[in-house]
Amino acid sequence: MNVLLRKTSLVDYPEKIASVIFFAACNLRCPWCHNRELVLSCGEEVGRGGWVSLDQALAHIRKRRSMLGGVVLSGGEPTLYTKLTELIVSIKDFGLPVKLDTNGMNPSVLETLLRKAPPDYIALDLKLAPDRYAELFPPSHTAGAASAEQVGLALKQSAALIRDSVLTHEFRTLALPNVDETDIDALAPLVDEALWSFRAFSSGNCLDPIWNTFADSSMADVNKLVKRARELGKNAVGGNFGGEGN
Repeated sequence: MNVLLRKTSLVDYPEKIASVIFFAACNLRCPWCHNRELVLSCGEEVGRGGWVSLDQALAHIRKRRSMLGGVVLSGGEPTLYTKLTELIVSIKDFGLPVKLDTNGMNPSVLETLLRKAPPDYIALDLKLAPDRYAELFPPSHTAGAASAEQVGLALKQSAALIRDSVLTHEFRTLALPNVDETDIDALAPLVDEALWSFRAFSSGNCLDPIWNTFADSSMADVNKLVKRARELGKNAVGGNFGGEGN
């Protein structure tokens, strides 16, 4: 199992110096995603471009645990990793808290984690209105009305699990060219009083090259969505929420 290791990050785990483990593969194909190498590959050759074996990543984290404040599991989509429960337990055995970044498409995995090996912090990406998530299926997936409903339900189930937990959590949304106030209205019921972070979209290395031709979002675009979320009573802010897979 190969992963991409960021040895030190100051932005991925709020108020902590963290190492970040990025898992390859994702169950969505967001066209604006900046991480083609994570979404489309199963891990590059170990030793190139930051790719290491998971065992090597854990050895590095264990060695530096006294200098770290936590570990972030990101991607790609980390809930696709079948031994995620054991991994979280191993990192906690180092005495380090764990933050999980997820797209919410695997609520059953999330439910298991919350019972057996709860992370200390969860960040849930909210990309579009739930009934639009079928737009983000891989090209090989034929998304009819039923599957569109199912994938929106998966997002809602994950959000509910996170809201009902006692864990620190946040929600994250990109100010994309195809996201407007109607998406915010549809997403707002999934969000509680926790932080809802909005960040500007920037083109470059997008999964779909067409998106590299789109203009970057401005702070005015971000603030427009923040304003709408606040009007709906949410704790919305604009800024950089770190992470790779969006």
